[in-house]
Amino acid sequence: MLVALAIRDIVIIDRLSVDFGPGMTVLTGETGAGKSILLDALSLALGARGDASLVRAGAPQGDVTAVFAVEDDHAARRLLRESGLDAGPGSGGDLILRRVQGADGRSRAFVNDQPVSATLLREIGAALVEIHGQHDDRALIESSAHRALLDAFDGLGANVEEVRAAHSAWRSANDAVATLKARIAAARAEADYLRAAVDELASLVPKPDEEDRLAARRAEMMRAEKIAADVIEAHETVAGPASPVPVLASLVRRLERKASAAGGLLDGAVAAIDRALTALEDAERALNAAIAAAAFDPKELERTEERLFALRAAARKHNVTVADLPALAERMAADLAALESGEERLAVLEKEAVAARTAFDAGAATLSKARRKAARRLEKAVAAELPALRLERAEFIVAIDSDPERAGETGIDDVAFAVRTNPGTAPGPLMKVASGGELARFLLALKVALADRGSAATLVFDEIDTAVGGAVADAIGVRLARLAMRVQVLSVTHAPQVAARAGAHLLVAKRAAKGGSAVVTSLTPLDAGTRREEIARMLAGATITDEARAAADRLIRGAA
Repeated sequence: MLVALAIRDIVIIDRLSVDFGPGMTVLTGETGAGKSILLDALSLALGARGDASLVRAGAPQGDVTAVFAVEDDHAARRLLRESGLDAGPGSGGDLILRRVQGADGRSRAFVNDQPVSATLLREIGAALVEIHGQHDDRALIESSAHRALLDAFDGLGANVEEVRAAHSAWRSANDAVATLKARIAAARAEADYLRAAVDELASLVPKPDEEDRLAARRAEMMRAEKIAADVIEAHETVAGPASPVPVLASLVRRLERKASAAGGLLDGAVAAIDRALTALEDAERALNAAIAAAAFDPKELERTEERLFALRAAARKHNVTVADLPALAERMAADLAALESGEERLAVLEKEAVAARTAFDAGAATLSKARRKAARRLEKAVAAELPALRLERAEFIVAIDSDPERAGETGIDDVAFAVRTNPGTAPGPLMKVASGGELARFLLALKVALADRGSAATLVFDEIDTAVGGAVADAIGVRLARLAMRVQVLSVTHAPQVAARAGAHLLVAKRAAKGGSAVVTSLTPLDAGTRREEIARMLAGATITDEARAAADRLIRGAA
């Protein structure tokens, strides 16, 4: 529900704010007072196309803010959440739409102070408010929305969701069949290659990370191979047949026997040779350790290289990395299995697809039958409203064209609202057949029949009572008041019969701007006394007579 509207510097409005309540509110005033400007401003806040001409002369920009009381599950909040924006407090509350229109033509849009695109603002605005008038171009005119309105009228939402789920299951089953068929066809086209590749990879049995392990072991053995000859040669020199150890050992024993007679002259030489023998023993032990550490089997190196080179050759052949060979082997084996057992699986999927299509067809047929019954009820409901609106010779038609070949997620039906304004004439779309006044009254009759189903919570009617007499205007007022029992209704009207049935009355007028000769639009809530004067003015014109006041009193009492 619209709870407040604030406008600044739009056309001839300098600053204006007004609060709205539930039920029916009318806006009245002299022609040219600014009623249409108010609706233009509201439309701007709801996402209508901006224009620099809307900005008041001399102002850098215009600004319109519309505040709505909206529940958590409202479509407007869902749109915000789907766009990744904050949808507002978790327990309902206000939703604030704001539009800033610059005199340079640029426009900015905000919802709850969050910048949004004009497109998103327009989608949110359409979920909050519907504006209807003699030149209406919204949901009731657009045939693309007629099916949803018919479904909403008869409460067929659950049926539609069942059909949508059945359609999704059918499409998924068809997709599964198509995917398997394509896979089988591709596998069959390269069956020989697949079998050879699967046999090759099955014999190779590649393992994850095997390349790294083999490469590391190969490098280790190649390093050992390079140093092995030098280590063995060193060991032969130190400990082999040509080793100096026996010679030095014999020499040190002879010197030790003569050392006592040498008076200490040989002690240094004996000690040095002993140290040399000890060093050679240490060198022999170190060389033995090095030989043991560097020991490898040349056949192991050969086997390692053969395995590594085979893996790399297979990877090059199949244009993958060695690490991807295990996954490739699994995929090729699966493709070959799909070829070998695919026909059996395909038959199962095809049966499932047929069953899914049968379920969808049954659901769609049931929904179509329900829609046809609903269409007759909607036609009767609208027909009941037409005589009082001076459309007693007109006929409202809900045309349903069902075609299983056009099956979609909402079923098999195309729904279009049509009218026949006179007996014997061909029916046609609302916009093409009905005149401006007739169109507005048809729309009112349809909205009354639909009530709050398939409707925004706020309905705005712009002078739909134009060019109608008192009885028809009263009938329009009755129906607007009936609508206002379910949704919020705002009506711009020139008909006193309509104004008398409102719960709230706002007077739109021009006044002189402060400090200048320019005029601006003002908006004044009327109390009981001033309301009677305004309705009397609407009845009498420029000069308000006592008879007009008495007639206004009768209208107000009659509407109570």
